[in-house]
Amino acid sequence: MSISTQGGDQSRPSVVSTGKKPAAGGKPAAGGKPATGNPGGGRPGGQGRGAGGGGKGPRKPIAPVKVSQGRNWGPIALFVAVGVLAVGIIGWGGWAVFQGAKPWADQAAGIDGIKDYRESPDKSLTASDHAWGPVSYSLTPPVGGKHNFNWQNCMGDVYDAPIASEHAVHSMEHGAVWVSYKTGLPADQVSKLAEKVRGNEYMLMSPIDNLDKPISLQAWGYQLKVDNADDSRIDTFIRALRTNAGIEQGASCSGGITATGTTPRDLGKDGATQ
Repeated sequence: MSISTQGGDQSRPSVVSTGKKPAAGGKPAAGGKPATGNPGGGRPGGQGRGAGGGGKGPRKPIAPVKVSQGRNWGPIALFVAVGVLAVGIIGWGGWAVFQGAKPWADQAAGIDGIKDYRESPDKSLTASDHAWGPVSYSLTPPVGGKHNFNWQNCMGDVYDAPIASEHAVHSMEHGAVWVSYKTGLPADQVSKLAEKVRGNEYMLMSPIDNLDKPISLQAWGYQLKVDNADDSRIDTFIRALRTNAGIEQGASCSGGITATGTTPRDLGKDGATQ
């Protein structure tokens, strides 16, 4: 509604806003004027800022800040390491299976440093005759040849003193591997050798005086000399030749001589089994 002011020019009435908002659809409320412009006092399409809507318009949306993080290499390195290990194990297993599938003679021939006396022109080195009393051998330790009727017990026996070669050769004829070492070899080396022998059938071990190498392994017709009990060729030699190299397959290693001493014991002359 319009209210005329007191005094002054009454031909121009002053208009006082009633504070009513325009009606829906843009039509002015009764007794008012149509609303013009942006009611919020801001930019079209937005609401004003601050008191009375007299702001600068709507804020622009803030783009999220992407924080660049370095790649976590720990799990990746672990995964790669496990993969490499798995491949290595599979590869080693395959190689071991391949090696194990080869004939034992081929496995033996592949051992670096091994000596095969089976093809030697000196047939006395692998003769299989039995005889009583001391026998002279051209190899120390011998790998075969004439030997005593009685074998040295070879059920994984570890002898702490020298034994008679005449008995040990007979054990090898049955298929045993004779592990010998130079008297005075350090105790830790002796212990490592004993672990490979003790409790394993067709194995025996003893020291030898004046051996030219720290360790010497013998099977019938074969010999390997090494400097250290950690040499991997020792295990390869045993694996390839134990029982396989014997020329009396199936002969027993039990019931033999268990005494030490380098003089052969002529026991059972009246009923010895050859």
